[in-house]
Amino acid sequence: MKPTVTDKSGKKNQKSSKQKGSASRPSSPSPSPSSPSPSSSPTPKKAAESSSIPHVVSSSGSGPGSFFNKKLQFWKLHIPNEVVFDEVHFGKFASYYLQGKYFFDLHPPFAKLALAFVAWCAGYDGHYLFDNIGDRYKDHGVPYVSIRSWPALLSSFVPPLVFLIMKESGYELPACLVSACLVLFDNAHVTEGRLILLDATLIFSMVAAVYCYVRFFKLRHSPFSRAWWSWLFLTGICLSCTISTKYVGTFTFLSIGLSVCLELWYLWDIKTGLPIKQFASHFLARFFCLIVFPFALYLFWFFLHFKFLPTSGPGDSFMSLQFQETLDENPITANATGLNYYDIVTIKHMGTNSFLHSHPDKYPIPYDDGRISSGGQQVTGYPFEDDNNYWMVLPHNHYADPKYKPNMPVRNTDYIKLHHVGTNTDLMTHDVASPYHPTNEEFTTTSVDESAGAKHDFTVFQIMINDETAPDRKVFTKSMSFKLIHKLTNVAMWSDPKPLPDWGFKQQEINGAKNIQTGAILWMFDDIIGLPEERVNKEKRVPKKLSFFKKYLELQLVMFRQNNLLTESHPYSSTPLDWFTLHHGIAFWAKNEENKQIYLLGNPIGWWLIGGIVITTTVVASAEILLHQRGIVTLLPSVRNHFYRSIMFFYATYMFHYLPFFLMGRQLFLHHYLPAQVAGAMLCGAFIQLACMKSFHLPVSPGAKQPNDVDSHGYAKSLRRNGYIIQVLTSLGLISVLSYCFVFFAPMTYGNASLSVPEWLRRKWLDSWIFQYQK
Repeated sequence: MKPTVTDKSGKKNQKSSKQKGSASRPSSPSPSPSSPSPSSSPTPKKAAESSSIPHVVSSSGSGPGSFFNKKLQFWKLHIPNEVVFDEVHFGKFASYYLQGKYFFDLHPPFAKLALAFVAWCAGYDGHYLFDNIGDRYKDHGVPYVSIRSWPALLSSFVPPLVFLIMKESGYELPACLVSACLVLFDNAHVTEGRLILLDATLIFSMVAAVYCYVRFFKLRHSPFSRAWWSWLFLTGICLSCTISTKYVGTFTFLSIGLSVCLELWYLWDIKTGLPIKQFASHFLARFFCLIVFPFALYLFWFFLHFKFLPTSGPGDSFMSLQFQETLDENPITANATGLNYYDIVTIKHMGTNSFLHSHPDKYPIPYDDGRISSGGQQVTGYPFEDDNNYWMVLPHNHYADPKYKPNMPVRNTDYIKLHHVGTNTDLMTHDVASPYHPTNEEFTTTSVDESAGAKHDFTVFQIMINDETAPDRKVFTKSMSFKLIHKLTNVAMWSDPKPLPDWGFKQQEINGAKNIQTGAILWMFDDIIGLPEERVNKEKRVPKKLSFFKKYLELQLVMFRQNNLLTESHPYSSTPLDWFTLHHGIAFWAKNEENKQIYLLGNPIGWWLIGGIVITTTVVASAEILLHQRGIVTLLPSVRNHFYRSIMFFYATYMFHYLPFFLMGRQLFLHHYLPAQVAGAMLCGAFIQLACMKSFHLPVSPGAKQPNDVDSHGYAKSLRRNGYIIQVLTSLGLISVLSYCFVFFAPMTYGNASLSVPEWLRRKWLDSWIFQYQK
């Protein structure tokens, strides 16, 4: 589904268009299948020059619209003068950038870096951490209006870009205006675009990527020209900014990527007469500009992310100890101490932060499911400090031939025993199933006598420092993670976060996992109990070096892992079906004593219209395919070609930004639908023109042949009489209703108006909309 693009097809067509009363009518989107191939079509120099980069904003409607949209976005930007919803997070992240303190977030760094840069330009030093929703900015000296101006500025460019996409795709002025106004008068877009959030950057980058690709596709008959290369590079830059803001930008990659693949498939066709060498040039140009270059730019933002966060901060705990050692002032590495035999230590699981723990209570015989345990002493994971977390590190042959002495260091790959101080027993594992995992081994303890005798082999473990092969490297507390491998059965000690039943006091299960390669089995010697003063490390540690790619790969994996853990319910979470019907909103901010609030809610008329158009397009496309297969012609070839290349491109873009959310198990919110809503707005304007006029102005691109089924004015012969008038009237009606609905819900968009309870109730069109006000 290739997007189609528009260009003036010549003075003659412009004149004809004027005579019909529409000086702004663009040409048709896409050439017919009989259009000449890119390699064989000479491009008029004039046409190529008309697509040069400086002419990004057209004066035919987008200029005044852009000014009007800036008024909507910037109006009363200082209200509220308090922290609103997720400004708590993204304002805090900007502060951490300015402080240089390492933090962790699920999203890539581009948009957050931009917010920090704007804050820095406004003279902000990052002293305030946006602690609570409702905190007054003036009390903390935060230039919040200046920071909010950045997303507001980006958001103000989205409706004009939507207008230009429609115009360049061959649609009449009414269709362009409807699509732009569906975004311009959308309350959710205005709300998200005037706060310190990431969605304005995401949506601007997405729409800019689509616009640049449309301009690039338009030049397919003049490949490898300067303008062709420029728009291709700009497409790659915008795609990179999209995915560098949030990972839902991947869906924009898929939308444009599908079109690129279909375009390359067309070029591969032998009927185009394109030599293999030239096809390879087309492929490599797109591969470099749309994959290699965007990925390099994506990595660049992570490079800056690490560069500007050199100091230890709240994100340390998400990262490995090796990563933390690269940070200045890291308390873990600063307090690291060499471990000696006979030290009493606490041992912490890296994945759950629980301590290796034991107590006199026994495993039940049998378990509730009928399986039999050993009835031995329980070994569990306990998240709090406790005397039963104390273990003495013994040499493996301590009882037989204790050649090791105190102050002898423990080294990587050493075989050891762990003696539980509180119960005077030694840690062991054996071929008995653990409470929750029948394939994993039970961990328990045994008496000193048995450890020295018959059960000696069951109590010997090997220390394997993570990512370290040197067998003689000393083991340190805090700064090293390790695996504890059982010598006899080669299982690794692991802690399952699932709490045990009441007999286990809801503590975590400790068992022996057979997969010793997973990162979930890592532990750390956390502290040495009763450490002598002379062994306390007083040297200032120099941060270690770790390559950029190792740091990037670790952070990337942690981001994906943490994202998948967001499965808990949230009072304002919603499902993709809820978005389609606008069933739920999100309470961003409220001042109950004044009956003011900001409630994230789309323009109901616009969202329901888009939902209806999506369903209708699905039905129409399915019916057309079935009828066409039976030889029943419903659309002229040129109109059908436009329908599948342009309208279905918008449809596919909508689906790529909507359907994947049905497969996600994480928390979802209404703002996740905004990219799909923009694509739906473009689909809506395009479908309205098809329904009203059943025709388009053809051809679109410079160098394309005029289809045989168009009239002397460049319109398909299926043009309905008075279709343009019907489209104008329909569009005016829709825009009027959209603007009225926007104004009606504006008090909850801007949070500036105190409404009475009856006034709030009049705006509660659905019972599922939860407004906050004093009754």
